[in-house]
Parts: sequence; structure tokens; C-alpha cells
Amino acid sequence: MANSPAPKPPASRLDRASLERVLARAAELQGSTADADTSEEFSEDQLIELGKEVGLSPQNLRQALAEERTRSIVPVDERGIAVSLFGPGRVSASRTVPGKPADVLAAIDTWMQRSELLIVKRHHADRIVWEPSHDFFVNVKRAFKSGGRDYALTRAHEVAATVMAVDDQRVHVSLDGDFVPRRTQAAQQAAGSVAAGAVLGGSLAFISVPLVVAVAPVILLGASGLAAARGFQRRVVTRAQLALEQLLDRLERGEIRRGPDSLLGAIVAAATSLPPRRF
Repeated sequence: MANSPAPKPPASRLDRASLERVLARAAELQGSTADADTSEEFSEDQLIELGKEVGLSPQNLRQALAEERTRSIVPVDERGIAVSLFGPGRVSASRTVPGKPADVLAAIDTWMQRSELLIVKRHHADRIVWEPSHDFFVNVKRAFKSGGRDYALTRAHEVAATVMAVDDQRVHVSLDGDFVPRRTQAAQQAAGSVAAGAVLGGSLAFISVPLVVAVAPVILLGASGLAAARGFQRRVVTRAQLALEQLLDRLERGEIRRGPDSLLGAIVAAATSLPPRRF
């Protein structure tokens, strides 16, 4: 009697976590093989179809793609001694909100210019970068906190927003602020405190004061300067982080709308909002 083929073992089923690990590992192996085509790319439609085959919803895939595209634009996380001593130099926040990309980006632009007193530095199709205005009257408005506002983003070197469509009704918004120059300024102030302490300590040593007493100003002024600079930087970035999150809250609730594109548009909008006069 001919040998019958051995029965196949029952197919094992994978849960979602196992499936994700398998796909990630397969992609890693594919990229490490010698014959892998490093120039191979996938369109969004191809990725959607691949996702359907493994049970991933198109809605979640589109949101993941939008988040990945904005992640490639936002600066990478910081490392180094400056972060350890003085805190972070960048802030970022992201969220998926309702709306069209052009409308949401225009609404953010209106908010940055009117509520944060920033001006446009660069304008791309899906990204705008702002910087603080150095106009005299704007600086006066910031100094007196006109309207009771904090203007937390005006201490940034620049602030940016990137908007990517998720589907016909939602977009993914990524906001980021660069406070690295502000942190550098804080570090210079701390270094100035150390230098002042060294000068005072040297003066004490010159008049034959005991070494322990002469070194004390260096330690005390240096430590206090470092603590003050670190505290100031952390307050700045904490307030800026809160401002970005509050902006996303307003976008999510639909509280921010695009403003008039011109002075004439503003006049027309104000005129049309007036109640009709009765004669």
C-alpha cells in the first residue's frame, strides 16, 4: 500500500498583538535581505488593501498614515546634557480633529496671528511656520497682556502646524514649537552667575580670605543661577505645551473658524452681522 501523505497540523490562529509582531518582523527581515528592493514603495491604496487582508479597518489605517506623515516632519526627540540641566527645548502636540485640511490650517493661522501675535514665516500647502512679531505695538500688547492673554507661544523661536487629511471629514493636526534658543539664553544666564561667583571668589581670595569662604560664592551663585534658569525654561515650555493642547481642544470642539481674508472681508462680515435697521 502506498504511503499516505502525513496529515497537516491544524492551523494555529493569531491574536492581534501576535499579528502585529509578525508583520513588523517580516518587514524587518525583508529590509535586511540582500535582494530586497530598497526603492520599493507602497501607495496609500495598496496599504489599505493589504490592511484589509489582515483585518485592519481602512479608517484606522488612514489615521495611522496621517500620523506617520506628520511624524516625519516634526523634529525628533532631544537628547544631551542641555535637556538634563535646563529641560526640553521643544514642545509638540497632535490630535485628529474634524474638518478639511485647508479650513483647519487656515483656522490655526487665524488663531496664531490674532491670539498669539505671531506672523507667518513660511507657508506650504499642508504646513505653516510662524515666528514672533517684533513690531513695537505688538511688544507693548504682549508686555501688558492685552485681553488677559498669556501669549505663551511668543517666547518660541518658531511655531509650526502640519495638517494631513485622514478621510473626507477628519484631519490629523501636529503642532510643534522650538524653544531651543530660549534654552540657550537660559544657559548663558546660568553661566553668567557662575562667572560672577568666580569673580567674587577671586576677589576674596586676593585679600587672603580662607579658601572655603572664597569658594562659597562660586557654588552659591552658580547653583542659584542654574536653578533659576532651569525653572524659567520649564515654566516657558510648560505654558507653551498647555497652549498647544488648548488650541487642539478648540479645534476638536469646532470653536475656531477661519477669519476674513482681508480688511474688506472683515468690514463686510461685521456689516452683515449687524441687525437690520427699522425706519
